Order: sequence, then structure tokens, then C-alpha cells
Amino acid sequence: MRLEDPVSKILQKKGRDIWYAGPEDSVYTAVELLSTKNIGALLVMAEGRLLGIFSERDYARKVVLKGKSSRQTLVREIMISPVITVSPQDEVQACMQIMTESRIRHLPVVHEDQVVGVLSIGDLVNWIISAQEEAIHHLEDYIAGKYPG
Repeated sequence: MRLEDPVSKILQKKGRDIWYAGPEDSVYTAVELLSTKNIGALLVMAEGRLLGIFSERDYARKVVLKGKSSRQTLVREIMISPVITVSPQDEVQACMQIMTESRIRHLPVVHEDQVVGVLSIGDLVNWIISAQEEAIHHLEDYIAGKYPG
């Protein structure tokens, strides 16, 4: 595991499940799905196309705080669009930088106009921690004379 690894490696490890809502779904329906799947964001898709992203943050800021009804408000009214995306070949470190600079927590991975997975900030942090632990282990082995070579 390295920071230079492509994010496709993270998707291989975590899986490629994609949860989404339609733009005409009610916010209530979308929040139910977030709760059921224990996730923080849904893609907004129609006819296989990525239109936007909807998160718990959007719900809190654009529905709850504005006194709107989640049953009457449609996902398309509060989704974020356009969506920042990356490709499976983009490096873990570059994706972390994109998420940090853009202040986002979820990043769809798109290949040839098809969504192939979604990365969360937690996915990237876990990968980075594992990469650092692996590097420390190799250094300890080297110092102890166990390093092959």
C-alpha cells in the first residue's frame, strides 16, 4: 500500500457498491436509504448518468435549517451538481488533496462515463494509515537486519 497507488486498489478492497437516489425522489426517501445503508451520501442518478450527489450535510443545511419538508422536497432541489469525480487511475494522495481542498467527504470514481465506485474520506484515511504502518514495519525490519537484500 502506497500513497501513489491508484484508487482502483481501494475499490478492489472495499467493493464497488453504489447507492443512489433519483432526482425526482423525495428527500425523505433518500434519507431513509442513507440510514438503511449506514452511509453519508448518495449519488443522484438517472438513466445511468451521474447528475449530482446528496449528503447528510445537504439535508441538514438545505432542508432542516430552512424549515422545508423532507417529504415534499425533491432530491434535485438540494443535490450538489456538478459533481467532482476522479478516475480509477488517480492516485490516493491526489484524491485526498481534492477532497481536502474541495471540502467534500465523498468522491465518485468514474470510468468512461460510468460510475465504478465511491470513495469516502474514511476510505482514503484508512488506506493512508495502512500505508504508513506498512512503511514503519519495513523500516523496523531493516533496522533489525531482517530486511531482505
